[in-house]
Amino acid sequence: MPNAQNKEMLASIKEDLDGVSAMWVVDYRGLTVKEMQQLRRDIRETGSVLKVYKNTLVHLALSEAELPTLDDMLSGPSAFVFSGNDVAASAKALKTFAKANENLEIKGGLMEGAAVSAAEVEAIASLPSREQLMAQIAGAISGVARGLATTINGVPRGMAQVIKAVADQKEAA
Repeated sequence: MPNAQNKEMLASIKEDLDGVSAMWVVDYRGLTVKEMQQLRRDIRETGSVLKVYKNTLVHLALSEAELPTLDDMLSGPSAFVFSGNDVAASAKALKTFAKANENLEIKGGLMEGAAVSAAEVEAIASLPSREQLMAQIAGAISGVARGLATTINGVPRGMAQVIKAVADQKEAA
């Protein structure tokens, strides 16, 4: 691999792999340029990036990074989605695009240093997004706090009602 261009591309792949939560591998064979541009836009909206690299260079970068080399996925034309924090959002964008365009095939990928199959990527896509999870957690915390406040507020109110009932009873007697 003495080619300077390949060395630059290898360095770029290593840089893309550094600090990502997941990398999805897709076969884009049969997509038009317009469809590919739309896919890139959809992926970019999730905070991820879609890039096309040579399979051999990705294989080399993965082996140098001591990650699974994904040999079974790195055949034919492949595009790679490098996902940052919201792994589910990028997988969801891929799955949605693949439903609309049968030419896009999700091959699988790499998540947290382990290889994942296409079925696992689709399962990850069905998870709620990071924002939805944060909203659910905030709602749960708010519900607990609200319940606690109601309970704490109920003790003095109940005591006041008992005192009033006793006072009314003594007044009537």
